[in-house]
Amino acid sequence: MSFDGAAILSDLPLPEVSDIDAALDALQAGNLSMRLAQTDADIDAAQALRYRVFYEEMEAKPTTEAARLKRDFDPFDKVCEHLLVTDHSFGEGADGVIATYRLLRGSVAESHGCFYTSGEYDISNLLDLPGEMLELGRSCVDARSRNRPTMQLLWRGIAAYVFHHDISLMFGCGSLHGTDPAALALPLSYLYHYHLAPPALRTKALPDLYVDMEYLPLDEVDPKAALATLPPLVKGYLRLGGFVGDGAVVDKQFNTTDVCIVVKTDLITEKYYRHYHRTSSEAGSGTTSEID
Repeated sequence: MSFDGAAILSDLPLPEVSDIDAALDALQAGNLSMRLAQTDADIDAAQALRYRVFYEEMEAKPTTEAARLKRDFDPFDKVCEHLLVTDHSFGEGADGVIATYRLLRGSVAESHGCFYTSGEYDISNLLDLPGEMLELGRSCVDARSRNRPTMQLLWRGIAAYVFHHDISLMFGCGSLHGTDPAALALPLSYLYHYHLAPPALRTKALPDLYVDMEYLPLDEVDPKAALATLPPLVKGYLRLGGFVGDGAVVDKQFNTTDVCIVVKTDLITEKYYRHYHRTSSEAGSGTTSEID
């Protein structure tokens, strides 16, 4: 199943509110609603969902404590914000949480000491760029809910968050399933040849973790076939104009091979600014405008 992040950004009306909690609440659709975690119970629900997806489904290797608690957790959970999608037909509270994203702004990471991504990649060049940045991570969706409405809310929630906090750059580790890079030669080579970041945005895998992504020469890469092998979220980032850093990283604990994704948020913020400008200019005539 393929989800086009750029297209999804224009599928639903945007909230006309400045408060981030109200903006997220305005994006609810049908049985689905969205919010930022507010309580320890909310974060626990995200960690429980992550455990089910990463460890029980994707066969990551839990620590003894994670296996006992059936929770995916690390120290970053305490400083990050957690975006949650709830399907109220499944239940209220923790029972209904069917999707999550972990968000870490640069201004918050500075006080914490680092980003999660810096454990795999040298991101020092990104830290020197002006403006606020946002690290995205720990994204997952319940197996029952991997459909367009859920992905719409996740993308639109991120767009609202980016606009609210004036984010200029998003980045994070995108995961391909499996720990044998050679078996991922086609998608890794495609990403290297077609989406390698320009030098100013090019992160690089740490020397002791670095895996060369250029398994195949350019003339042996079938872009259409390669795209079909990429996870939906990675494809969504690429369709928003995203790039990848230099080198992949094998994460044996999570049973993945990671690439560093970098996305300038121009497209997202341009759509939001167009919407607000059109809404404002048409307010006097009594008409309303939705982004197209």
